[in-house]
Amino acid sequence: MEKSKRKKIMVIFGTRPEATKMGPVVQTLKSNSKWFETIVVVTGQHREQLYQALEAFSFEPDINLDIMKEQQTLSYIVSTALKGLDEIVKKENPDLVLVHGDTQTTVSATLASCYNKIPLAHVEAGLRSFKKYNPWPEEINRIITDSVADILFAPTPSNKENLLNIGVEPNRIFVTGQTQIDAAMAIYQAEYCFREEVLNKLDYSKRIILATAHRRENYGEPMNQMFRAMRHIADEFSDVMIVYPVHLSPIVQETAKSILSGHPRIMLLNPLEYRDMINLMARVYLVMSDSGGLQEECPVFNKPLVLMRETTERPEGVESGVTALCGTKEKDIYEYTYRLLTDSKEYMRMASAKNPFGDGKASERIVNALAYYFGYKEEAPIEFIP
Repeated sequence: MEKSKRKKIMVIFGTRPEATKMGPVVQTLKSNSKWFETIVVVTGQHREQLYQALEAFSFEPDINLDIMKEQQTLSYIVSTALKGLDEIVKKENPDLVLVHGDTQTTVSATLASCYNKIPLAHVEAGLRSFKKYNPWPEEINRIITDSVADILFAPTPSNKENLLNIGVEPNRIFVTGQTQIDAAMAIYQAEYCFREEVLNKLDYSKRIILATAHRRENYGEPMNQMFRAMRHIADEFSDVMIVYPVHLSPIVQETAKSILSGHPRIMLLNPLEYRDMINLMARVYLVMSDSGGLQEECPVFNKPLVLMRETTERPEGVESGVTALCGTKEKDIYEYTYRLLTDSKEYMRMASAKNPFGDGKASERIVNALAYYFGYKEEAPIEFIP
């Protein structure tokens, strides 16, 4: 195929989670250069963390808006990113814009593509909590992007059902599995040397809990209670170590240090680069988190997840049994974590649950669906079935 006949795909993202989830997609697009010219644009909504993630996938952005500033607001991100992306989309005139998930960058890229009448494809479409402000602002961002996308890549059959229920035509939806699964499977190494040196010194034959917390809707008393539950567990179990890479948010930093610092069995670290995070997760006993992406990664490594949130837009993990949705009250979080540490049957029930999110082939399905959309392939890819 002549280069002039290739389709120009502009991939736009801005945060570390987006980079890890879009990394395998970009790699697969680039490996199919007979069909596609791939341009990677980042807003820089995250800065250092984003580039750390991209390093794991061996490519750099073609364009970086570099919008990040201290204490940036949601409206600042959207307004600044939209202005910059509008100019880039006009200049490059891609055949399709590809976005991911639920961030302010996602919404900005969605608007920029629509304002310039460029087809839009949405990776990780159809996730819903059905709570407008929880997770916030992610639920709103997803609704906006799903409403205008031309192609929707739903990770699971239930995500597809959510899209059908809002009137999306079936022929615009492709069930692909989660690209996060592709990334985690590619990055894991049985023999791994951590860049964060202290992690090489941990005894992984003992029970280590990986903890994360960062959600905006959990700021304040919910996060206080989450951290008190963690400290209570560390107090209760002398054979348990909690490792917590603390999010860079000043609010999270201040709350974590005030409640968790100074404990001999709680290790507070700087945020880990993606390869360290995945390989740490693969080696710990269980995970406590309010994260979205970790809900998808934990089943890859058969790690029970104590999910410290009131709602989840990934109910498949709860239904399969790998995720325990515990809310944000100290008592509930402590009691379920205590149960996992004392009840081997409950632990094994969760650790042996089937992964409902993917099989490591989501990126391949996405690129084949794009080839089908543009007429390079006669048949749509076979959908992911959990």
